[in-house]
Amino acid sequence: MTRCWQITAHPRGRPLEDSDFKLVDIDQPQPGAGEALLKTLWLGFDPAQKGWMENVADYVAPMQVGDIMRGTGIGEVIESNNPDMPVGSLWTGMTGWTEHFITDGKGFDAVETELAPTASLSVLGLTGMTAWCGLFKIGMPVAGDTIVVSGAAGATGSIVGQLAKLMQCRVIGIAGGAEKCAWLQNEAGFDAAIDYKNENVKERLRELAPKGANIVYDNVGGKVLDDMLGNIATHARVVVCGGISRYETGDMPAGPQNYFNLIFRRATMAGFIVLDYTSEFPAIRKRMMQLIKDDKLTWQEDCQSGFEAAPETLNRLYKGLNKGKQILKI
Repeated sequence: MTRCWQITAHPRGRPLEDSDFKLVDIDQPQPGAGEALLKTLWLGFDPAQKGWMENVADYVAPMQVGDIMRGTGIGEVIESNNPDMPVGSLWTGMTGWTEHFITDGKGFDAVETELAPTASLSVLGLTGMTAWCGLFKIGMPVAGDTIVVSGAAGATGSIVGQLAKLMQCRVIGIAGGAEKCAWLQNEAGFDAAIDYKNENVKERLRELAPKGANIVYDNVGGKVLDDMLGNIATHARVVVCGGISRYETGDMPAGPQNYFNLIFRRATMAGFIVLDYTSEFPAIRKRMMQLIKDDKLTWQEDCQSGFEAAPETLNRLYKGLNKGKQILKI
């Protein structure tokens, strides 16, 4: 037997609740020809997971009540009928919230061995790929640009800012709390940080970027996005990566009041799905790995413990409790 977390509801229009998940015992799967059995060691958490539960994201298959909760993780091969996946090797991919799973390896990547394994969930995982692709594919930074990043102390935003600094941009981060803002400036190298919990974002943006932002990288949505749109430069690029502010209500927010500024500033605003760039991930990981070796990139991981804590660990994202990539050690 093994255990998994199943979903019991589609939590639209409200915050997550403990009752949205159920911990159940199931038969341990057995690997068939070409398959391997893996034991889950770590789970990774992303804001989009609530959207998957709500079935509002049409770029992934809908989830049904009773499904194993969808999510990324790292597993160790404990039994194998696949010569490419030897016993003891570590793999990362869409494991789901389960203590054991089988795979033929499709959609999974071998875990990078030069760093801590969890780097494959954070800086070298979808988080890092999202930061890179959003910045360079949509934001298109050039030296001298001013970029404003919301959710800047999060797993994606913190990488975005550092990559922009390497492009000789001026980087302003928006985060919640003095501790997160201090980390952005002292460790991640941001030029400035705005504490949205204790400062007026609109006023601070005008002070820090009087000529407007050339790039906006938004992970939050809502009022923060509206404030950023009110202070963009001519020909600005607005990257819409996520909208964590909406997940507490589940409702799609009204359009930003300052959207007409896109016209006045001849700006562009575009969303993206990182999975569209999957073919480029190996090359991006190689470049990110070199930046890490050169001590040009840092990141934070917020690691909780215990399989039973999976639901509350996911909820840490929506409460703003995480510092960097949210991870759970099984």
